[in-house]
Amino acid sequence: MPATYEPIATTTLGSAAATITFSSISAAYTDLRLVFCGYSVNTDTYAQMRFNSDTGSNYSSTGLRGNGTAASSYRLTGGTFIYLNNGSNGLNRAGNNRPSMLSVDVFSYAGSTNKTSLITTSNDDNGGGTVERSVGLWRNTAAITSITLLLDSGNYAAGTTATLYGILKA
Repeated sequence: MPATYEPIATTTLGSAAATITFSSISAAYTDLRLVFCGYSVNTDTYAQMRFNSDTGSNYSSTGLRGNGTAASSYRLTGGTFIYLNNGSNGLNRAGNNRPSMLSVDVFSYAGSTNKTSLITTSNDDNGGGTVERSVGLWRNTAAITSITLLLDSGNYAAGTTATLYGILKA
């Protein structure tokens, strides 16, 4: 990573867990980057993200995905989370236990405007994987002090790793 990236925290699950949470996030950075590598113990589950434990209908997600054969899109408004992956590329797709890679960039997370994020997801299904790009919106002007990763069902598998980076002012 460039010198402008500073690791804030890393979590590696020693056993399966329903959530991964980063809390007490300092406002010392301009942006955040979250890097995730792992899968769920359940087949075809969808990773989600919440900020500051907000479970209100304050989130939106819009995404495009492709698998080398077909492309599709989705949109969620008034959700209680931001999708990190959706559709045909669920974590642990078809029960193959192959990890998915996610990166999430959260822009101006400590600013006084609504928070936007750019999400990139990819996974390999033995040569037939998927790629997804999406944007998320949290309609709240509070500074982000915690990020929770969750699933629509089940748990993240043991060995799943997530690292949060702060991006320093240029």
